[in-house]
Amino acid sequence: MLFGTWNLENLYRPGGPFGPQDKAAYETKLAALATVIAELDPTLLGVQEVGDPEALADLAGILEGDWHIALSEHPDDRGIRVGFLSRDLVPRVLADTIAFPERLRPVQGDDAGNLVSRTGRGFLAVEIASRALTLTVAVCHLKSKLLSYPGGRFQPRNEGERARYGAYALYRRTAEAAALRALADELLAGEGRERDLAVLGDMNDEVLAATTQILLGPPGSEIGTPGYDHPDQGDATRLWDVAPLIPVEQRYSRINSGRRELIDHILVSHRLVHRVTEAGTGLPGDGTLALPSVGPDPTARQGAPGSDHAPVWVRVGP
Repeated sequence: MLFGTWNLENLYRPGGPFGPQDKAAYETKLAALATVIAELDPTLLGVQEVGDPEALADLAGILEGDWHIALSEHPDDRGIRVGFLSRDLVPRVLADTIAFPERLRPVQGDDAGNLVSRTGRGFLAVEIASRALTLTVAVCHLKSKLLSYPGGRFQPRNEGERARYGAYALYRRTAEAAALRALADELLAGEGRERDLAVLGDMNDEVLAATTQILLGPPGSEIGTPGYDHPDQGDATRLWDVAPLIPVEQRYSRINSGRRELIDHILVSHRLVHRVTEAGTGLPGDGTLALPSVGPDPTARQGAPGSDHAPVWVRVGP
C-alpha cells in the first residue's frame, strides 16, 4: 500500500478570487494534478488547499478507478480545507476538529491584539480497512510561514512589523501543532505498538523545527539514532517522521526563494514505522517532479497549473 500527502495549491473552480480565471486554465490545472496522482497511484492521499469541494470532485472524476472523497467541514477564511482521496476503500471519518487542547489559551494573532482560539483549518482523521491493513490517518495544514499584513499586504512597512507578524504566525503554528499532537494522542490511545496510525500534511516547517518536533512525542528514538532499535515505554505514544527514509536528493517538497525545504511530512506510529518499505517525494522511481520557486506573494501563482508542492509518500508492507 502507498499513501501520502499533497498540497494541491488553490484548488478552486474558475472565476473566483483565488483560483483560475477561466475554464481552460482550470482544466489544465486538473490535468496536471491528475497526471501526478495517476503515476503516484496511492491507496489514500491526504490533500490540502481544497478551495471548492466540487473542484476535488472534478479531479476525482478524471482519475481512473473508483475514488472516494472525505473533506473537513472547517475551511479557513479563504475557503481552503483538508481532505482525503481514497481509491476503492471508503474512508470512515473519525474526527474533524478545530479545537485547541484543554488548558492551551488563545494566542495573539495581530497588532490589534485579536486572539486566536482555534486552528485555522480543521484536522480530519479517517480510517480505511483492507484485508492486509487497518490504517488510521489524520491530515492537517498548519499555519503558513508566508506572512500577510493588515490591509491584505504581503510586504511589511518596516522590519519591526515583519518580526511581530512572524511571531504571531509562529504562535499560531505552535498552538496548532499542540492541537494536532492532542488529536494524535486521542487516536493512538497509548497503543502505538498495536495501532497503524499516520499523521500527515503540510506542516509549514522543516524536520527540526520546534513545531514539527512537538508532534513526535517522547524524544530519543528517531530514525537513524541509536535508540531507534531499542524498544522502550515511549514507543506506545511516539510518532516517527519518515523524512530520514527519503533519499537525500529527494528530501524536499517545496522550493522557497530558491531554497529546497521539506515542509510536508508523514509521521507514523511504532507499529507502522516498522512496516515502511520505501519513502519519497515527487513520484516513485527517480522522484522527478519539476517545482517552481515560490516567493512571499502567494497570489503570484494564481491559476498556475499543477502545484507548488511535491507529494510526500510512503509504501508499507503487510
